[in-house]
Amino acid sequence: MQPAPVVAVVGGGQLARMLAEPAAALGVPLRLLTDDDASSAAQVLRDRVVGHHTDLDALRRVADGAAVLTVEHEHVPGEHLRALAEAGVPTRPGPDALVHAQDKGVMRERMAALGVPGPRSAIVADRAAVEAFGLPCVLKTTRGGYDGRGVWVVREPADADEPLRVAAEQADAGVRLLAEELVDFRRELSALVVRAPSGQAAAYPVVQSTQRDGICHEVVAPAPDLDPDLAVEAQQLALRVAGELDVTGVLAVELFETQAPSTGSGRRHRLLVNELAMRPHNTGHWTQDGAVTSQFENHLRAVLDLPLGAPSARERWTVMVNVLGSEHTTRLHDGYPHAMARDPRLRVHLYGKEPRPGRKLGHVNAYGDDLDDCLERARHAAAWFSGDLGDESE
Repeated sequence: MQPAPVVAVVGGGQLARMLAEPAAALGVPLRLLTDDDASSAAQVLRDRVVGHHTDLDALRRVADGAAVLTVEHEHVPGEHLRALAEAGVPTRPGPDALVHAQDKGVMRERMAALGVPGPRSAIVADRAAVEAFGLPCVLKTTRGGYDGRGVWVVREPADADEPLRVAAEQADAGVRLLAEELVDFRRELSALVVRAPSGQAAAYPVVQSTQRDGICHEVVAPAPDLDPDLAVEAQQLALRVAGELDVTGVLAVELFETQAPSTGSGRRHRLLVNELAMRPHNTGHWTQDGAVTSQFENHLRAVLDLPLGAPSARERWTVMVNVLGSEHTTRLHDGYPHAMARDPRLRVHLYGKEPRPGRKLGHVNAYGDDLDDCLERARHAAAWFSGDLGDESE
């Protein structure tokens, strides 16, 4: 009997942890590369290599004997992925695709070449260039930023000094500074798709996401009051990007829905691509309980080139709210009796992390036919686990 193919996963965070459950159901062994033997994913995966994602020898060890290597974050150097591919280990997504999630400047250039709509942007190197671009604007480091890090809103020329300094300090690592127009958007959307090497692809319902301090706080699936034609446009755009970039696995296309004057008496909406992520994504966590096939299972199916599962929703509405640490957070498991007794249909996903303010510690999913009810249930539970609700809310 041939053993099941091993999937090597680079990164020890909660995304790798959440791959473990569908992998177990599929009978697919996962081997983890983590720089912390007590990381979120290391707590649930026995087969692991302790090492850093920038260490080629560590990458070779985790890939040894694996059928494929995938990532739970975008920070693996492209030259290391190419070295693995040359040694016969498929890396999915591959380095030529992944660079568009690693480098925002490269992504903007490619999206413009493809005619994909996005905010006006330019690489800037000094305050004069920022002023010439136009204020107010958003400045982003092209590499390394996430969850609001490496992003600044610049309203006055002096506001550019810190991001310019940060970019200059990291210039040897290929970091540049990207200026983007400050978009007046109606809301943020996310179009999540998954694509296999064979070319098979599937698109999840487009969702609405809400950010707090640069961190995804809440997701509603599907996006409320979204024009059906615009929803199809967002899905088609994401599928096109996945195909053009030859993405394997999950691709999240984060979008701005903006309002632009039309020639008629009303207003029309349009979509702008904000960022790309080539891995399971926070805006897809609702799929664990609200979709026929979760983003995590479909990511594994895709990287193994198995037929993809249905991405359709199981319920009319699913709401995901992140559990973020606060100064009031204590032992998260102490929240179970209240949350479970109050809402037996609630789904709780905790990451095994030590609490600290602002840290993603888990998320909750609530689903049903009434959106307001789902929102209330999910928000209450997340606040309870975070410690931001007291006994008076019982």
